[in-house]
Amino acid sequence: MRKKGLLETMVSGAVAHTSHSQVVTELGKAIVSGEFPVGATLPGDVELAARFGVSRTVLREAMKTLAAKGLIVPRARIGTRVTPKDQWNLFDGDILTWHFAVGVDKDFLLHLSDIRGGFEPHAAALAARHASEAEINQMMRLAVAMGDPDHTPETLALADLRFHLAVMEASHNPFMRTVGSLIEAALAGVFKLSSPAADRGKIGDVAANHMRIVEEIRRRDEEGARQAMWNVIRVGRRRILSGVDDRGG
Repeated sequence: MRKKGLLETMVSGAVAHTSHSQVVTELGKAIVSGEFPVGATLPGDVELAARFGVSRTVLREAMKTLAAKGLIVPRARIGTRVTPKDQWNLFDGDILTWHFAVGVDKDFLLHLSDIRGGFEPHAAALAARHASEAEINQMMRLAVAMGDPDHTPETLALADLRFHLAVMEASHNPFMRTVGSLIEAALAGVFKLSSPAADRGKIGDVAANHMRIVEEIRRRDEEGARQAMWNVIRVGRRRILSGVDDRGG
């Protein structure tokens, strides 16, 4: 089964099901929230196993997962310590999810917007160079679908995500495809602040802004595609700064 991304999790309210994922999620959120601050030594295996009601085997596997994400490091005769934040893998979808679960501020969202600005305009330019006709047609269908007047904030957010991930895919650059979790996090942040679906008159603007990107890609105009994507990102950034509705990201 495909693992749900951050935005889908926020929309559906899905929770972890296995013992391993429950421990990883709860400990991850405790670290990100500062319950276990940077430099702190985590409680011992016996205490943590009792806290989560799991075996020490499950706990050890969970700790390995958290260590792989850069959150903790085991030290012989010292214990397991929380690592400095600059060692955390912020490209990891789980870590981004935990940040949103415990609460993010405007600065965090603006940092995500900056990352979008670093990747997505160039992805659109690459799509103008490399996208197949089938991919262009699919992007246009996704952009048009964003104009459905029956969208709820949740369905519009997911439609928005599908479009932006399709552009990354159409870039034909495998590195672009790996930053999908960051793009999803940025869109999730804007979704939490506000949604154009709250104002039916703005849904058409959302679709038009995204259709413009595809039109430039179809013309094979790399600079035009780059600027059209920049326009969408700037709109999303304005919504972060204002915290009120605008013309969609």
